[in-house]
Amino acid sequence: MNRYLTKSRFKQALECPTKLFYTKKKQYPSSKTEDTFLQSLAEGGFQVEELARMNYPNGIAILGYDWDYNELATRTSKLMERENVTIFEAAFLHNGLFIRVDILDKKGDEIQLIEVKAKSIRKSSHTGFFGKRGSLVSGWIPYLYDVAFQKFVIEESHPSLTVKAFLMLANKDALSTVDGINQNFRVSKNSNDRTGIVKPKDLCLEDLGDSLLATISVEDEIDYIQNNNPVDESRSFIELVDYYKDHYSKDVKIFAKIGKQCKQCEYKCEESNDLKSGFNECWSSQLNISSEQIRKPKVYDVSGLRAKKLMEQGKYFMEELTENDINPQPVPDKFSSSERQWIQVEKTINNDPTPAIELDGLRDEMNSWVYPLNFIDFETSAIALPFTSGRKPYEQLAFQYSHHIVYEDGRVEHASEYLNVQVGAFPNFDFIRALKQSLELNSGSIFRYHNHENTIVNAIYKQLLASAEADKDELIAFIHAVSHNTGNSTAQWCGDRDMIDLWKVVKDYYYDPYTKGSNSIKDVLPAVLHSSEFLQNKYQKSIVEINLTTKNFDNNDVFLKLENDIPISPYKLLPPLFEGWSPEALGANVTEMEGVSDGGAALTAYGKLQFEEVSSQERKEIEKALLKYCELDTLAMVMIYECFNELIKLESVG
Repeated sequence: MNRYLTKSRFKQALECPTKLFYTKKKQYPSSKTEDTFLQSLAEGGFQVEELARMNYPNGIAILGYDWDYNELATRTSKLMERENVTIFEAAFLHNGLFIRVDILDKKGDEIQLIEVKAKSIRKSSHTGFFGKRGSLVSGWIPYLYDVAFQKFVIEESHPSLTVKAFLMLANKDALSTVDGINQNFRVSKNSNDRTGIVKPKDLCLEDLGDSLLATISVEDEIDYIQNNNPVDESRSFIELVDYYKDHYSKDVKIFAKIGKQCKQCEYKCEESNDLKSGFNECWSSQLNISSEQIRKPKVYDVSGLRAKKLMEQGKYFMEELTENDINPQPVPDKFSSSERQWIQVEKTINNDPTPAIELDGLRDEMNSWVYPLNFIDFETSAIALPFTSGRKPYEQLAFQYSHHIVYEDGRVEHASEYLNVQVGAFPNFDFIRALKQSLELNSGSIFRYHNHENTIVNAIYKQLLASAEADKDELIAFIHAVSHNTGNSTAQWCGDRDMIDLWKVVKDYYYDPYTKGSNSIKDVLPAVLHSSEFLQNKYQKSIVEINLTTKNFDNNDVFLKLENDIPISPYKLLPPLFEGWSPEALGANVTEMEGVSDGGAALTAYGKLQFEEVSSQERKEIEKALLKYCELDTLAMVMIYECFNELIKLESVG
């Protein structure tokens, strides 16, 4: 088979050109799996692309023949003979290069190449994708190179035509003027497991109200890429394309220097007679070391460390680091970021599994808390195409929260919860009313985990300012009481009950080698369950035995199970969706979901439930899964608190 450099291969080479040798080879398995957040973004991308096509009602889609590049290019070439034509997924095959274009609009001798992305801009303030120093904004480089590659292939194959390049993006300034835009574009998979969009047959552009998309010229950015090629200044853009193409077509490996980018490499696996690790090949060939040595913890595994420079100096493994490389800076009664880094290095090198705790600072911090303690967690959604009128692309929607209370005597109560999955409803104001009612039942400290909850109430504050809600002043006063303003807010406040960030408490006072430097609640929870005898003794018992209140779990459920003395994360114990359903019932599902065990799955579930065709039985199953997941999030915070509380007790006794 001919090996053509496609635009997806070109983009992969931009990440690391060595990947061109490993890609699509069975002996080099890829571990790259999209997490649920990325999956949700991808689904939004399909919706935005379908909406973009609605602007071209006479567009012709080239479907089928997915792997027959010659046939796809031939069909495109035939359509290109027309004076005026719009083609969706136009295919071009030229001199070993192959691309497909989202939207190609030909009028005479001029072509508009339109790449559709679910990313967003503010059209009113957009002046280009250049930074203050005149270089390209780094986050946009992969998208701009994608378009530059497409433009190059079309110009090479049709030199008599003028090609103008555009990005079509979600416009965060735009306001939806009709309800249900998102619901008109349901993401589904066909029998070949390919993702597509199902929309009403009679749907037309006029049904969708004012445009939510912005078409942005990227001609200046493409010129910059072609003239400067910032990704590889040793070659021109054309030379870079030829370099990738020649090596890929001949199946010759490009030896890229190992470095920090290797952390994200998907070609890692346990080697066998049939499987090879591309990652190991790169490291062993450049460092002349064994596969066992390659497994040693890397410099880039140190949380927050600027590893690039150190690796360029030839330091690849933690054991090679010295204290001077990190230069830990002590601060009173807490861990500085550099101290945490050096603690991580020392404990890793010495194979020390015990947690490091700054007890004095932790005790002082906890002594400032006011009982009863309130632990809250939000589930939210921010999608490209709004569910309701009056909302903007990627505007925050808060549809769920959970609320646990810990009393001074140690009692734990799942006190309240909120879930709004009503089709076509804007939930935020009812959400904040319910939260106000829950948190005003006592005057105790309120806890969140990281910045999300504070960001969301700030977003609701701005929505309230623009609203005509009768109680908006009361709701704004509540927000001011339990939060502080974010940096992009003109108003300044910090409430008397400003939410305490449990993530920051962990970061300041606690380091467990089990987390491998991560402070994510999904990593900290298993760590405290692993190290805390108190938590193990308590949570291996059933809910009814430990007198724990719950709104969504059964009394006989347990939150902790050990496997070879290693705790299984409670999130992994959440039951799959539709457990026990017959194959016939499962086949009728339209949501195509397997479970809700992280925030990405939760926002995806909310999006699925906005479609009316979801059956009541299916809807009930997903709602039940959402409630369990969110309750577990706040219980996880309680467990971390209980671990800290027990540490302080043991220290005072000992």
